[in-house]
Amino acid sequence: MASASGVEEDGSGPPPGEPYTEQVADGVHAYIQPDGGWCLNNAGWVSDGSSTLLVDTAATQLRAQRLREALLASGAPAPSTVVNTHHHGDHTYGNAVFSPGATVIGHESCRAEALRAGRQLHVIWPEVEFGDIRVTAPALTFRDELTVHVGETEVRLLHPGVAHTTGDTVVWLPEQSVVFTGDIVFRNGTPFIPMGSLSGSLHALDRLRALGARTVVPGHGPLGGPEVYDTVERYLRYVERLSREAYARGLSPLEAARQAGPGEFAELAESERLVANVHRAYAELAGRPQGEPLDILAVWADMEQMNGGRPVACHA
Repeated sequence: MASASGVEEDGSGPPPGEPYTEQVADGVHAYIQPDGGWCLNNAGWVSDGSSTLLVDTAATQLRAQRLREALLASGAPAPSTVVNTHHHGDHTYGNAVFSPGATVIGHESCRAEALRAGRQLHVIWPEVEFGDIRVTAPALTFRDELTVHVGETEVRLLHPGVAHTTGDTVVWLPEQSVVFTGDIVFRNGTPFIPMGSLSGSLHALDRLRALGARTVVPGHGPLGGPEVYDTVERYLRYVERLSREAYARGLSPLEAARQAGPGEFAELAESERLVANVHRAYAELAGRPQGEPLDILAVWADMEQMNGGRPVACHA
């Protein structure tokens, strides 16, 4: 079995940057796509050898096909169910690779947002070869909680409220003590909340901690334990503090982010996300509802400014 880094005990393992599969419990696998940056998400599956539930897909047709190959190579049959943790294209673009053979499940807002966003990644990164992407939104939706069974394995789908997006789903396996967090949690990467909520993300972390999972599969980055929540919370508290102070001073989000910088979180990848997160914090300070759409083009332009005036690159 692979170690937490995806490398076998004898030192072998996937080449740097190559996706790898890690068995995290009996019948439960995580699929990790280094480096976990823009468009390189994690996925995973639960299987009893007769049926399979897949958690999330991938940003390109080719990467989704590689995910399918890895799933089949583990001995699991093709999935009959795909769960989307939220609507962003890196987690949903590959849905069509697995349907119509699989039913796609997601929160009701995930379905609505997926249909509204359409070929969302094409708009941001028109130069990327995403392949034959057919938007496939969840066909089965839920509002608060839904329990699915894969053989004898209980898989609980929980909506933690507005957090990374308005339609997040946490996939919790109580018997195996494994949780797939979606993008509520990034490991080694900067959290990203402009389409969700700062206060809601903090609430979602409390709900995740309360589950007591031993193994945490983040939306991006390597596996961890419950300690991974601590870095995310510290970062969000940092955004909360600097935003409150800068808002009171009348600074723009870009001015606030530039003056403060990433601070102790400089080692986290995609530090340009700071300004996007300040935009969301400002919206909440102004009394706007959680998840209310921001001017995403303005947010993206500010991120490019924080990125040294360079476009934000898709890593897929």
